[in-house]
Amino acid sequence: MTVYRSTTNDITVEVISNYQPTASKPLQGVYVHSYHVKIINDSPHSVQLLTRHWYISDATSTVREVKGDGVIGKQPTIEPGASHEYKSWSPIPTTLGKMWGSYGMIRVADRHAFDVEVPPFKLIAEFKLN
Repeated sequence: MTVYRSTTNDITVEVISNYQPTASKPLQGVYVHSYHVKIINDSPHSVQLLTRHWYISDATSTVREVKGDGVIGKQPTIEPGASHEYKSWSPIPTTLGKMWGSYGMIRVADRHAFDVEVPPFKLIAEFKLN
């Protein structure tokens, strides 16, 4: 299991992705991947995640862009030394792909806005590794 990790402004994002064979439909060109995200606040400030901006690429180099408020319907506030975790998923039309992006955040005390990088992580249908 690979943990993809990046740190921006003392906020660390860790991602683990997994192929979901029971949700996928290879004969129809649907390969579903779940991903578990952990956002760790190592800064001295309370921060709030307001937006997400994803890029999802498949093996044909087609890139889909997804923007929206929060993550899984939430805009969590993360206190210093604490973390927020969530799970989500994405379908792609090929056996290989990757995702990356950013979270739009603010420092709660002064409403200073900043972006936090989500590291690129691979989406691989496990049978491709054999």
